[in-house]
Amino acid sequence: MNSRSRAHSFKSDRNIITEVKSVNQSLIFELGSAEKSGVDVQDCDFSANLIGDSFRKEKIGLPGLSEPEVIRHFVNLSKKNYSIDEGIYPLGSCTMKHNPRLNEKLARLEGFANLHPLQPINTVQGILELMFELSKNLLEITGMDAVALSPAAGAQGELCGILAIKQAFEKKGDNRSKILVPDSAHGTNPSTAALCGYDIESIPSNSEGRINFEILKEKLNSQVAALMLTNPNTCGLFENDILKIAEEVHNVGAYLYCDGANFNAIVGKVKPSSLGIDAMHLNLHKTFSTPHGGGGPGSGPVVVSSRLSSYLPIPMVKMVNNKFEIIEKESIDSFGRLKAFHGQVGTFIRAYAYILSHGADGLKQVAEDAVLNANYIQSKLKKYLTVRYSGYCMHEVLFDDKFLKGTEVSTLDFAKAMIDKGIHPMTIYFPLIVSGAMLTEPTETESKKDLDDFCEKLIDLAEEAKSGNKNLFDSSPTKAVLGRLNETAAAKDLVLTYSE
Repeated sequence: MNSRSRAHSFKSDRNIITEVKSVNQSLIFELGSAEKSGVDVQDCDFSANLIGDSFRKEKIGLPGLSEPEVIRHFVNLSKKNYSIDEGIYPLGSCTMKHNPRLNEKLARLEGFANLHPLQPINTVQGILELMFELSKNLLEITGMDAVALSPAAGAQGELCGILAIKQAFEKKGDNRSKILVPDSAHGTNPSTAALCGYDIESIPSNSEGRINFEILKEKLNSQVAALMLTNPNTCGLFENDILKIAEEVHNVGAYLYCDGANFNAIVGKVKPSSLGIDAMHLNLHKTFSTPHGGGGPGSGPVVVSSRLSSYLPIPMVKMVNNKFEIIEKESIDSFGRLKAFHGQVGTFIRAYAYILSHGADGLKQVAEDAVLNANYIQSKLKKYLTVRYSGYCMHEVLFDDKFLKGTEVSTLDFAKAMIDKGIHPMTIYFPLIVSGAMLTEPTETESKKDLDDFCEKLIDLAEEAKSGNKNLFDSSPTKAVLGRLNETAAAKDLVLTYSE
């Protein structure tokens, strides 16, 4: 480390991190046994005559514990998790921003929390009205003509959009076989296209991190059904040729699908309809700040232009004679049902509250602040880490591993050491087209103070790596509960069952 004086040195940061217990926590099955119970229950006669042959005849084997034992077990587990409530969560392309507690409170209102999808229509008019109004807001924000709320997450939103495109071609008797996907796309893009029966052709990026427009034009022909484009893209850059791209795609009769994972960078600033986009999924758990991670709950409504509006899936919420109805009957063009029921209702409530509390001016500021924060990080770190693409970025900044060359420290080592600094690592090794990628998204919810602290810690790590302190990185993280795990071994040798 050089002699530059800073308020936060690596050593002092390690010392001020709160000590966490390094002892493994037992499974709840190891804490209790089926022979014990936390409550006294009288012997009961659960004969088959009471509830028929469906009565379970085998022992379940659930562990018996007292209430304090159960509470302490799960509270202690929760303390081992890092969360957005503890600090910055800079996962690039994920938009892990603060979830306003107002939204959570509204989603937990009794009238919402106790709903059931099989209730009679006349008893759920309130939530149907909210879904109807949310749809109107999403269409206003995007400038599109129709929306399907049912997709359960972004990947299913992609599936919804591509199925609508496939249905449109089939109705016209046009059997197209290919979908074009940039090489920097999310992995779900080519997976979705393949699932729908299309061949995938990759479009390389140019030296500026954007889609190679000339190669795109060469690959566009009458067999192409769609181009799946992310804008801003996964390199954190806006596709400047978007209008020309849309024109070329439409010239061959294809559709322009937009992956909306990065919509947080342009929400309130630009309407996707004005960019020539035909279909786009919106991650409510990213742009509109509903909680996500750990498998859900996600939500990926799909907005489409008039060219695709009749091909969306059922069910749909419509107003009929001043009453809200759930339209279950397939239209002549709809590709059918995508999933059971009507989507992730809890996320609808949170997203609607988020939109109303921000308003048009607030949503615009969300995008502006997200872009400002990312460029602030880029400007502070570009002397110490290497920025992959020159110029201003959008809502996330992409670093590569050039600054680590000759240090024997890898991107993974660097990320592990960040844990000991008390901060969650950014997205690493993605996009795949960048060597040792470190994709960093601060979102709009981080203060300048927190951004400064984040940058200082990364600067310290970069200087430790360049000073030859490889042992520090080899042993990191030392403050995590289980130390440094072997992710490869864990993925290949899964332990999914408990046995005594």
